[in-house]
Amino acid sequence: MLKKERAEFIRQRLSELYPNPPIPLAHQDAYTLLVAVLLSAQCTDERVNQVTPELFTLADNARDMSQVPLEQVYDIIRPCGLAPQKSKAIVKLSQILTADYGGEVPEDMAALETLPGVGHKTASVVMSQAFGHSAFPVDTHIHRLAQRWGLSNGKSVAQTEKDLKRLFPKESWNALHLQIIYYGREFCPARSCNGLTCDICKTCFPNRKHPVKNRKA
Repeated sequence: MLKKERAEFIRQRLSELYPNPPIPLAHQDAYTLLVAVLLSAQCTDERVNQVTPELFTLADNARDMSQVPLEQVYDIIRPCGLAPQKSKAIVKLSQILTADYGGEVPEDMAALETLPGVGHKTASVVMSQAFGHSAFPVDTHIHRLAQRWGLSNGKSVAQTEKDLKRLFPKESWNALHLQIIYYGREFCPARSCNGLTCDICKTCFPNRKHPVKNRKA
């Protein structure tokens, strides 16, 4: 199966399995999504969803969050890990949004990437899932599966994103980002499939005999 044939098979299979993939992070708007994605770095979505109800009860918009004492944010988000950096980022970006953007999250990739704690992946998630712009955020699940499926060499997250954008139609990017994440968690996890056992791996590489060694992001 050629790479483009694999990509089309994968796109169709994922669309069958997850026709309307929900956003796994609970949120109400662009701001709460931004904060939730920031919190999800090196943390599970499940843990983030356990923490954000208390955080957003305290403050669910930039203006209110900018006034919350740093220690109070830290105490709430501590279970997510990296709490010192994340709490500072949440308060500081809320202050910037309040001062420079009228309390609103900018619908602009470059502007988002200047905010504290907001990298390219976080900005891409917000642009795609909050504002509907085509983007292909690459997390560890996507980076791993792109290698297992022979869609990217995995040299870097940036390269994986470029490779996937070349292979898949632009109108499919936003759904595919979520579909691959769900598939990776359900059928092709890091420590069990190894490129040998799930339906997509076996279909794309029926003669594969040895586990795939992934490059880390």
